[in-house]
Amino acid sequence: MSELLPVAQAQARLIAAIAPVATETLPITQAGGRWAAEPLVARRTQPMRDLSAMDGYALRFADLPGPWRVIGESAAGRPFDGGIGAGEAVRIFTGAAIPDGADVVMVQEEAERDGERLILAGEGPLRIGGNVRRRGLDFTEGDVLVAAGDRLTAARLAVAATGGVSHAAVHRRVRVALAATGDELVDPGADFGADSLPESNRLLLRTLLADLPVDIIDLGILPDRLDVLTQAFATVDADLLVTTGGASVGDHDLVRPALLGAGATIDFWRVALRPGKPLMAGRRGDMPVLGLPGNPVSAFVTALLFVKPVIARLAGAAQPFPITTHAILGESLPANGPRTDYMRAELRDGRAYVAAIQDSSMLMTLARAQCLIVRPPHDPAAERGDSAEVLMIA
Repeated sequence: MSELLPVAQAQARLIAAIAPVATETLPITQAGGRWAAEPLVARRTQPMRDLSAMDGYALRFADLPGPWRVIGESAAGRPFDGGIGAGEAVRIFTGAAIPDGADVVMVQEEAERDGERLILAGEGPLRIGGNVRRRGLDFTEGDVLVAAGDRLTAARLAVAATGGVSHAAVHRRVRVALAATGDELVDPGADFGADSLPESNRLLLRTLLADLPVDIIDLGILPDRLDVLTQAFATVDADLLVTTGGASVGDHDLVRPALLGAGATIDFWRVALRPGKPLMAGRRGDMPVLGLPGNPVSAFVTALLFVKPVIARLAGAAQPFPITTHAILGESLPANGPRTDYMRAELRDGRAYVAAIQDSSMLMTLARAQCLIVRPPHDPAAERGDSAEVLMIA
């Protein structure tokens, strides 16, 4: 029997063998959620000119405490045409260009105006450059706005658009084949008897992967027949094949021999985690293959830790793994065993409370959970109020 592989080692081995899929160029209006294949570089400086950060009056710091004569107005997109000299001021609005000669903005709440005459009615600006956004404060032409391997999030697309970028080289969508295996499985809503089980893993995975740039190839529910499984695995055309069920070593667990019969090689198939130990990873040609446990809770956890990172890497992610955070325990926990444990927990009043029953068959505990508490192998007992590593799931 093969030795259990630590989670981090299994993840590293899996990702090391994967290269991103081919690239395409898209308008940035269509590139949201993809990973950049090349850096996005600013084509302009932001801001292009010194701008006012407040509504008020542009003037010379040297002329404080005034008074001043107002000689014009500057608004966003409609700058003042000219410069200002000693004792002069220009009415200015947020985002408007600072007139030549001015080096500070006095906010309107500290100003009193009578016609063209302006006087200081407060403390006034404290330094040269007060309330001024200098040219290039955000970025300058030629700066890298989005690095290759970064995901094109809403904020990154916004900075790219502001930088004058119109198109982005991205990795194409990833084709993911999903197959559920088991004679006991029926489609949700179908007639079922006492020995049948509605199949939920394909729906679970589709929903879990919905935030990724994937196209799903649904292979449906495959029976526990070696010939049918082998044929399905040998002919599928995808960037990644994900199966659920049949990944253990029982007489009816046929995914492994079917993959071997389809020409695949198996890298590892037992990982030191709970739930999800019977996880299988291999390749058929250039296509990675992941065999998840049939238990939906185990399938969910292994999909978070392995399927999503593999897809992210195929899609070009420089950092494909989930990022954990920390939460305060609402109750004490016993020492952990030899496997990394991912414990379903609810968050209440800023604290994490572990579900009373952590058996992998308990799907309701997953449905109610907002996070997984990550317990390293042989982690000592933890007390209420201790900080714990968590992986957010809702």
